[in-house]
Amino acid sequence: MHEDANDDGRRAAAEVSPDGTDQEFLSLEREMTVLMRRARASQGEMAREVHPDLESAAYGLLIRLDEQGRQRATDLAAYIGVGKATMSRQLRALEELGLVAREPDPGDGRAWLVNLTDEGRRRVGRVREARRARYVHQLAHWDPHEVAELARLLHKLNGVIEK
Repeated sequence: MHEDANDDGRRAAAEVSPDGTDQEFLSLEREMTVLMRRARASQGEMAREVHPDLESAAYGLLIRLDEQGRQRATDLAAYIGVGKATMSRQLRALEELGLVAREPDPGDGRAWLVNLTDEGRRRVGRVREARRARYVHQLAHWDPHEVAELARLLHKLNGVIEK
């Protein structure tokens, strides 16, 4: 519940729309919609920068492998939120492009681990560095503390959404 400046528990009239909806949550929904739309478009562009034949959805797999190292396909599927069949298809495509390779899991002879190839790591690194440079350019007028705060809040939001 939101409280007004007097802290008496009443909602300030400016915070609630005529239908009773909290304006800050309407604003959040609007801004998240814009952010997600732009993120999807950006992900497609970055995927094509890694490889012209790379599916947009597979870019997230490459980032996960770049950040976390080799992983089981089942763990990747759970992280991305797709089924085993979808993950197998995406990994097969990434293997065919020479971006990932599978290797036996030393801890479980029945399982396989997926890892970036040297070429995959090089391509992903190049694209991530270019993206970071774009952020630096686009947010050059921001105070570094604001950038850090935005990153902190997005991390917090991602943690809530994951649950």
